[in-house]
Amino acid sequence: MNNLIDLTGKNALVTGGSRGVGRATALMLARAGAGVGIAYRSRAEEAAGVVEELRALGVHAWAQAGDLSSPDAANALFERAQEEFDGLDLFVGNHGIWPPVDAPVSEMTDEQWHSTIGANLHSVFYTCRAAARVLRDHGRVVLVGSTAGQRGESFHADYASTKGAMISFVKGFCLELAPRWITVNCVAPGWIDTEMSESAYRGEERDRVAAAIPIGRIATADDVAGPIVFLCSELGRHLTGEIMNVKGGAVLVG
Repeated sequence: MNNLIDLTGKNALVTGGSRGVGRATALMLARAGAGVGIAYRSRAEEAAGVVEELRALGVHAWAQAGDLSSPDAANALFERAQEEFDGLDLFVGNHGIWPPVDAPVSEMTDEQWHSTIGANLHSVFYTCRAAARVLRDHGRVVLVGSTAGQRGESFHADYASTKGAMISFVKGFCLELAPRWITVNCVAPGWIDTEMSESAYRGEERDRVAAAIPIGRIATADDVAGPIVFLCSELGRHLTGEIMNVKGGAVLVG
């Protein structure tokens, strides 16, 4: 990280921080000088490893487990942040699930629909509500969405619906926090080379996906983390209510 982005003295909370985009974002924030707490659902060993990596960068770091589709877990997470830090400046909402099995609407179960809505949308409301109560003025909220929220996703209507709702949420939430100079934005990746997307890259599908991206490759976790950290910095202070698509030139959205 260069001197253009200096987050020394800032404190950040990153959900979904044990792997993928969350881990990459946490490490970039730490390299810029921020203290970082991460939240995870079940991967305790990986989360502990990320905390070690963060502390090796010389910043205060911690991790907490919890199912953020529960308001109690979301509230407990932000209470922990207040205990660990002298104030919270940056919230990156990166948690969520991608149901690995294709399911047309005609066959999607009630259980899958409600599970995805809980993990990807209810959790956003609960965490953002808690964040709004504790973030310091001039803070940042960055939610990680998906291009699927703008173009739809056949056989994954549950997932796409949650990400579309997130966009509308950002557009309203940003106006509520603007008087406190807190910005609220969404980074919406296309295809990413992470564990969560592995099920979509079966056989020759990876090559087909990469060929459809004008840049010619699938994004890495760092490719998505970079714009997130930019929005967390002073360089992004006049951007709010925006949806930043990270899609390698694909033209289906934006």
